[in-house]
Amino acid sequence: MSRPDAKRVADSFTTMSELVMPNDTNPQDNLMGGNMLRWMDICCAICAGKHCARPVVTASVDNVAFQSAIRNGEVITLEASVTRAFTTSIEVYVEVFAATMQGTHPRRTHHAYFTFVALDKDNGSPTPVPELLPLTEIEEQRHAAALRRRELRLVLAGRMKPADARHLQELFSA
Repeated sequence: MSRPDAKRVADSFTTMSELVMPNDTNPQDNLMGGNMLRWMDICCAICAGKHCARPVVTASVDNVAFQSAIRNGEVITLEASVTRAFTTSIEVYVEVFAATMQGTHPRRTHHAYFTFVALDKDNGSPTPVPELLPLTEIEEQRHAAALRRRELRLVLAGRMKPADARHLQELFSA
């Protein structure tokens, strides 16, 4: 099966907002990490689905960085964008920002990389995804770095030998 037409990062950029309610918090009145991960996964899945124009499933989550607590009553905004498309999978970067309901005291609180696999609508098997056209400097940087992140994921999962991780080796030999 051939790859669908390439798409720009902006074609699937996704923004999602949530209000942190009491049932989302722990006894310290902070957002529970599991709820944050759920919202990050949903936002990234929407982004991946828009890029692929087909069903997607989460394959991995890399290095979620929890930088600051989010309090009950705050509003979070999640922004997801595709960083690279491989053969049947894509990597999506998500950033989370929190602020008061009035929009004061904004700050970045979390970020992570998610990987999704696109599925054929008929038989559920992995299917080719559209290539990504990075247009800005930051898009190009994330696109290039995605090769190293992918190799690291594969090495850690035991699906690639460290000696075969060419892009990772280049990073350490520079």
